[in-house]
Amino acid sequence: MANKPRITKAYTLGFAAAVTMVCSVLLASAATLLKERQDQNIQLDIKYNILSVLGLAESKDVEAQTIFDLYDNKVKTFVVDVEGNKVNDRKAEEIDPRAEPDLLPVYARQDGDVITAYCIPTQGKALWSTVKGYIALEQDLNTVKGITFYSHGETPGLGGEIDKEWFTEAFKGKTILNKAGEIVSVEIVKGKMRSDEKNPEHKVDGISGATLTTKGLNEFIKSTLEKYEPFFKTRRGGTS
Repeated sequence: MANKPRITKAYTLGFAAAVTMVCSVLLASAATLLKERQDQNIQLDIKYNILSVLGLAESKDVEAQTIFDLYDNKVKTFVVDVEGNKVNDRKAEEIDPRAEPDLLPVYARQDGDVITAYCIPTQGKALWSTVKGYIALEQDLNTVKGITFYSHGETPGLGGEIDKEWFTEAFKGKTILNKAGEIVSVEIVKGKMRSDEKNPEHKVDGISGATLTTKGLNEFIKSTLEKYEPFFKTRRGGTS
């Protein structure tokens, strides 16, 4: 009887170790088996967001292959440097802006032989998180065609409203250049725009209670546009 507690304790520890090992193996196997599906879902989300700001997709409620085919058939991608020159030996999909900040991916909508819109990634710090998104410009590289913020950790109901359609739709048709041809971006104002607001073509209504979130967006969207401006100038000038 004196040895019984020791046997029970050893059995309990052994059983717990066995269960832990089995669970670890199962979790590792599941992660390995699901990795391909997870990677596909990430690519699906990225390509859908690019297509949506380019005006090529309105809903995710289609088969994944439809999104991939539409992207392959309608989106032309390339890489440029900060001086606006094409980098022919790199692919847009492989560029990591954190590791290679001087290489800039471009996603262009191609209708027949003509590029009719350009999409560029934009990201930066907001209040609580790094916000990632895409902004698309019309062929004139001045008028906003669309914008999306697909990844963020901002407060739901406040800064988290940046991914809502009512907010992103307000950017469409706004312009990023002033009359002198300088980048002014699109500014998210504090609260609602006044009826006598100056330069309303460059502004959209803000989000109540999200001043710091929208301040971050204003800063990094403008910074992104300024970084791409050397390339935009070559295209506005008709250089291919």
